[in-house]
Amino acid sequence: MKTVFGTSTFSLLTLLAFSAHAAPPKTAPPSEVMALYDIASAPSAQRIQNDIQTLVDFGTRHTLSETKPDTRGIGAARRWIFAEFEKISKECGGCLEVIYVSDTISGERRIPDPVEVVSVLAIQRGTLDPNRYVMMSGDIDSRVTDPLNGTSDSPGANDNASGMAGVLEAARVLSQHKYAGSIIYAGLSGEEQGLFGGKIVAQHALKQGWEIKAVLNNDMISNITGIDGVTDNTVARVFSEGTRDNETKAEARQRRFTGGEVDSPSRNLARYVKTMADQYMTNLNVMMIYRLDRFARGGHHRPFNAVGIPGVRIMETHEHYDRQHQDLRTENGVTYGDTMAGVNAGYAAKLTTLNALTMAGIAGAPPFPANVEASGAVKASAVLKWDRPTTKAGANLMGYRVHWRLTTAPEWTHSRYVGDVSEHTFKNMVIDNYYFGVSSVAKDGSETPVVFPGAAGRF
Repeated sequence: MKTVFGTSTFSLLTLLAFSAHAAPPKTAPPSEVMALYDIASAPSAQRIQNDIQTLVDFGTRHTLSETKPDTRGIGAARRWIFAEFEKISKECGGCLEVIYVSDTISGERRIPDPVEVVSVLAIQRGTLDPNRYVMMSGDIDSRVTDPLNGTSDSPGANDNASGMAGVLEAARVLSQHKYAGSIIYAGLSGEEQGLFGGKIVAQHALKQGWEIKAVLNNDMISNITGIDGVTDNTVARVFSEGTRDNETKAEARQRRFTGGEVDSPSRNLARYVKTMADQYMTNLNVMMIYRLDRFARGGHHRPFNAVGIPGVRIMETHEHYDRQHQDLRTENGVTYGDTMAGVNAGYAAKLTTLNALTMAGIAGAPPFPANVEASGAVKASAVLKWDRPTTKAGANLMGYRVHWRLTTAPEWTHSRYVGDVSEHTFKNMVIDNYYFGVSSVAKDGSETPVVFPGAAGRF
């Protein structure tokens, strides 16, 4: 005999939320981090405009361009970026460690002869958990139609002086605050030649033992008018991989039986980015794209994904291909080239704000829940377990929030704060029907992205 009650799915989930834990904590962290509202209004469109113009004025920033002149070429550009980071550091009492990370590349299709690929990093150390990092990156280099042309003018205003300018502005804003975790502001080189800067920095991070929990790759964040004829400054795209690129065969088999195809750490990072926009920003909507990157194309988050570091791409929604990778020219009344004419600094400031909020939220949060596991096969209730920190890195931890959603839901729809515990039972919630996760919450309300159980979702 079967009895069916006419309760909507949403109402049922809400009822289950109140039955999920018998004795909820008497106190909970704030639902908003008030300091983030100040950060949301801090980035300056004018400063970003000025930085984009400065980068454009180097003439070309092609990876194969000259490095010795002080006013032209990628060498001049990266030295200026280094100097800007040092100036920012001086204004915050030396809070940034500015370094070059480089390696020599040769024998590649777009780098046939030996070239030193040099990236610039500024590191803001955390006060409690300095080896846990969140990174924002932009690209230093530019190109025209021929990927081997290192001499012609290549302004690269939107692609990607805009992303680099956003990184500098985020550093100006966030360096005025202190966070539990560390922040890396990165200018990566060699993107147009094969993502080499990202590959070099990712390997450097692994050798240094850096625990990078999130990479926010900003590639083209200032164009609002697309080749499709749409002009829109209210939507940003966030691309993320669905399953981890470095997943083992055994992990893939486990995922096949437990789920997680759309819950890689990168995907839950993308959801976090959207949540920050929804909570702390107005007039900006985030479109999550369930792809690693644009169709058959690539970006500088990919080398980090390849070695297991979560990363997403943040960018404009409507691309204009006449302004990408083009020689400067006019043909049949059509103007080609990536110049300042295609830059909207106000939009770039919005996307910079999105990055700053995301980094402040993650850096201000406690350590991520570790070793999250779910169980409950052929049982009436699902159980979520995780490890909590035992060192001073977790001094700002207040507790944990558990999350759940229907398996078809694109975002986390329900959550509940459960306190400073290391497991939670979802009473009368059959594990087959839902996805579950857990996030760490700080005393001021700062929170990590949701961590999905098992290897599939581990940050």
